[in-house]
Amino acid sequence: MKSKFSNSLVFIADFFTLNFAWILYFYFRTETGWFLLLSEPLFFVPMLAVYIYWLIVFSFLGMYRPWFALSRLDEISNLFKATILGVLILFFLIFVDDVSHGVNSENRFLIFIYWGFLFVFVSVGRFAIRSLQRNLLIRGIGRKNALIVGFNKKAHEIEYEISKHPALGIDVVGYLAVYPENLSKSNNNINVIGMVNDVERYIQEKNIREIIIALDHHHEEILIEVIGKCENHNVGLKLVPHLYEILSGQARTSQLYGLPLIDVNPQLMPEWEKKAKRILDILLSFIILIVASPVFLLIGIAIKLDSKGPVFYRQERCGLNGKLFKVIKFRSMRQDAEKATGPVWSQKDDPRVTKVGKFLRKVRLDEIPQFINVLKGEMSLVGPRPERPYFVEKLSVEIPYYKRRLKVKPGITGWAQVKHKYDETIEDVKEKIKFDLFYIENMSLRMDFKILFRTIFVVMFGKGHYD
Repeated sequence: MKSKFSNSLVFIADFFTLNFAWILYFYFRTETGWFLLLSEPLFFVPMLAVYIYWLIVFSFLGMYRPWFALSRLDEISNLFKATILGVLILFFLIFVDDVSHGVNSENRFLIFIYWGFLFVFVSVGRFAIRSLQRNLLIRGIGRKNALIVGFNKKAHEIEYEISKHPALGIDVVGYLAVYPENLSKSNNNINVIGMVNDVERYIQEKNIREIIIALDHHHEEILIEVIGKCENHNVGLKLVPHLYEILSGQARTSQLYGLPLIDVNPQLMPEWEKKAKRILDILLSFIILIVASPVFLLIGIAIKLDSKGPVFYRQERCGLNGKLFKVIKFRSMRQDAEKATGPVWSQKDDPRVTKVGKFLRKVRLDEIPQFINVLKGEMSLVGPRPERPYFVEKLSVEIPYYKRRLKVKPGITGWAQVKHKYDETIEDVKEKIKFDLFYIENMSLRMDFKILFRTIFVVMFGKGHYD
């Protein structure tokens, strides 16, 4: 049973329970005779509008996250918070509407009676769906294979807790050992199937979806190696708490039936903020492209008059999860600038940059066409700058965690761009990766707005950075 099918069940349950709550509330309000009705209220149109409203609220607040061993109590708790927030927004909108029409109606407080119907029925629906999912997990449907990295007392405790709670939906298929002498050993009928340096091979061979790291204190380098090898695979990473200080600020705790684990590289931005970020990307990009269209024409003419070659420059870059795309920029270098040298970094006073290109780069006007990439969903307004595949492979060998930048959409601007100068050496890249990782670890709309405002300052004072 896949997560998409499971989410479909939740959508269906919500469809019936949300609409049934409205029907019951409508009957309660209109048929009991307990409330004053100045006119006969509409039924179907408000029901549709309210259903769409709750669909949006639930989506923004992460109520349709992929299913995996979700606690039913957590589900009801999250639902309570989501519906309280949603009903308060509705109450505020009704209040504003009443004030704007000079109405002093007490009927607006009926919204809280509606909330009672809504919370009860949606809770029952979701509880039933989650109970069904738990039963299916216990029966072996929709389970995930897991590897435990390490073979020690802590690793054995974790395996024991997992085997004791089949509703987690995790099947441990083996241990990966640090020391060769553990290769022939087993615990609770779970064998040591290989060494930690072969983790990538076993992820593919065993269809692994969860990696649980239970290494000893003095295995920091092995931990970093394992995390680095898992970066490009669709696996969840969890480790035991005593290693938390190694990744300080980059992890979030979770519980395995009371046994604390730490999520490595979680999605730090809440679901509603991710969706709001995408909406902001679309709106601002569309507005900027419309407003800047006359500037496009002037820049195009200037580029053509200044040097031979096309107006736009398209270059292959690495996007989210390493997916390749063509970034679009106004051409700021002479045509075939890297024909003799191959891929090289830009330098200060780079002789390959044209006269018009130098001005465009200084005020960042060469970046404007990238708003097209943002509209297409290949980039965001804010994020780490997209790098060429050649440099990604080269830098990922020299700089630990470099590929973590690929866990978020690249951006037109970013924390590294407003805090550090352009890249001239590998040391500059190492310095900027710190800013990129800081952004990834602290992603929020507030952080994005802060970077956007700083970018405006950089552009106004002509402190553009090359890339």
